[in-house]
Amino acid sequence: MTLGHRRLLFITLTALSLLWVGIAEAACRPDTVHLRGDWGEARFNVEVVDNQAERSRGLMGRREMPRSSGMLFVYHQTRPVTFWMKNTLIPLDIVFVNEAGVVNRVHHNAIPLDLTHIPSGGPTRYVLEINGGLARALGIKKGTQLRHPAISQPSTAWRCEADQ
Repeated sequence: MTLGHRRLLFITLTALSLLWVGIAEAACRPDTVHLRGDWGEARFNVEVVDNQAERSRGLMGRREMPRSSGMLFVYHQTRPVTFWMKNTLIPLDIVFVNEAGVVNRVHHNAIPLDLTHIPSGGPTRYVLEINGGLARALGIKKGTQLRHPAISQPSTAWRCEADQ
């Protein structure tokens, strides 16, 4: 191997290692949710809402949401929760997640402007809203694991690297 080839190899390996460090550090970010299951993995850019005023407003009044985006509702205690689509203009999949970060229910294609209550069906700590139809298309279902910095319970199923 010539000196030029060694230098190129060194530069390439250095760049790859820096890229890997950047990926590892960015893997868990407050604006990103990761999901995984037997179907594969997915990632959504999210807005996090963690107080009553923000949770009450949710996605009301929005006419669209980018396909790879969503909203993550963070509750400060685990309990059954109920959603509705009052003043929500886009169909949503509502993914109910327990305190370990495991999906316990998915409500598919919630109807815009519908006042029907959508219950979590059990203890819930987090709720992810994504565009209607995506959960079914991706395979997100009961048992899917969700990773986000807000999920840092001792029993977390899929922890952020910093939590391990």
